[in-house]
Amino acid sequence: MNKKEYVFPEGFLWGGATAANQCEGAWNVDGKGMTVEDCLPYREVGVADFTKQFAFSTKDIEEALNAGPEANYPKRRGIDFYHHYKEDIKMFAEMGYKVFRMSIAWSRIFTNPDDLEPNEKGIAFYEDMFKELKKYNIEPLVTLSHYDPHIKLVTDYRGWYSREVIDMFTKFAKVCFERFGKYAKYWLTFNEVDAMLRHPLTSGALVEDRFTDMPFEQAIYQAMHNQLVASAKAVKMCHEIVPESQVGCMLTKLCFYPFTCKPEDNLANQKRMRDIYKYCDIQVFGEYPKYLLKEIERKGLDIYKPEEDLKILKEGTVDFVSFSYYMTSCMAMKTEGLDMAPGNTVNGVKNPYLPSSEWGWQTDPTGLRISLVELYDRYRKPLFIVENGLGAKDVVKDGKVHDPYRIEYLREHVKAMSDAINEDGVDLWGYTWWGCIDLVSESTRQMSKRYGFIYVDVDDYGNGSYERIKKDSFYYYKQVIESNGKDLD
Repeated sequence: MNKKEYVFPEGFLWGGATAANQCEGAWNVDGKGMTVEDCLPYREVGVADFTKQFAFSTKDIEEALNAGPEANYPKRRGIDFYHHYKEDIKMFAEMGYKVFRMSIAWSRIFTNPDDLEPNEKGIAFYEDMFKELKKYNIEPLVTLSHYDPHIKLVTDYRGWYSREVIDMFTKFAKVCFERFGKYAKYWLTFNEVDAMLRHPLTSGALVEDRFTDMPFEQAIYQAMHNQLVASAKAVKMCHEIVPESQVGCMLTKLCFYPFTCKPEDNLANQKRMRDIYKYCDIQVFGEYPKYLLKEIERKGLDIYKPEEDLKILKEGTVDFVSFSYYMTSCMAMKTEGLDMAPGNTVNGVKNPYLPSSEWGWQTDPTGLRISLVELYDRYRKPLFIVENGLGAKDVVKDGKVHDPYRIEYLREHVKAMSDAINEDGVDLWGYTWWGCIDLVSESTRQMSKRYGFIYVDVDDYGNGSYERIKKDSFYYYKQVIESNGKDLD
């Protein structure tokens, strides 16, 4: 029997992904302002206690603002990419990256969100990073907002519920397009745009105890609307300022299966999937889907969305759809007595047919193929996988890191991508492995949950040399890229 070949289009964009708040560190250097993420402390919690990571109050803010720089706030130090970026980008180039997904910290460009003038030192840092990427012919894929709103949006405003934040954000976006447009043509507006409903703090700078005058759900849905308007404005602006630009949206591609063939489990699954798509639907089609309008009506929410907003949404639709994909879960109408499995920001019913990672996430390469087909059939726009990866506890032995589990995860997901392209007809532009270098985990704020092809010598408490070490997976991914996905052995 002939060995199956896995084929990718010429020019396929292989690379890796990071986020400023998880890797840069240097939280108070060169005029950077403080963010929500700088105020989230490390906590010892179990795998199933993920939601506790986002329990946050005004008291927590006060404690964080009074804590010194040595306090244990992991995002403040990250992996010190701010001072290591040239070394790290050189290693990305050695792997053969065609693209690097990064985010720009709003708080580096504007120390305070309502400042009139940008921070030139912050601009200089990113400009130098773009030049470094260009030196190695690595295309930037830039996310404008990746879970790092200013803390002043909480203390001085009401997060994204405040209408003023739309103009503050578009001012920031305009500076980015004007100053960095000559370096970058691929842009994303908001990371995991659907995440506002799951963690309104890191997505929308919303703290529940600061909304005693209304149901918190009202604030969340209004903040989501305001963010979508800002996104549409940014898309239109980018097309005008950077004529060759391609601007995409980004969603959390949570993939669920009905736990049984009971009709009610299938209905529960359908409703859950609509929850995932509803905000991406607006960014692609330029209007609220009817099922979302019915949901808002049913909940009795009063969302301020004037006609001008609806016009802006229509004019600011995206060019492509990007997404994160890590694992799958099951849905059941009734979950009493069923085993539950933790996942990427949500819990689901455990699938007995799938293995689980050390953090309980169920590995499912076939689910990636299913997700690609679902998204392409729904939107008929090019797709980009901008997050995919495996968090694991890596061990350094004799100066080396052997991570066959990560290689296996990568291999099987690359096969699924190839099948989606060649057998299912999906138009897939590229793939950026999440946390291509170890960084602080968003879900747990740990360093010990490692995703990277490059090991960074720092522990959960900030101890270590910050030395970079190439893992076995580093060389494997280099082989995959060199062969354009053909050599997977």
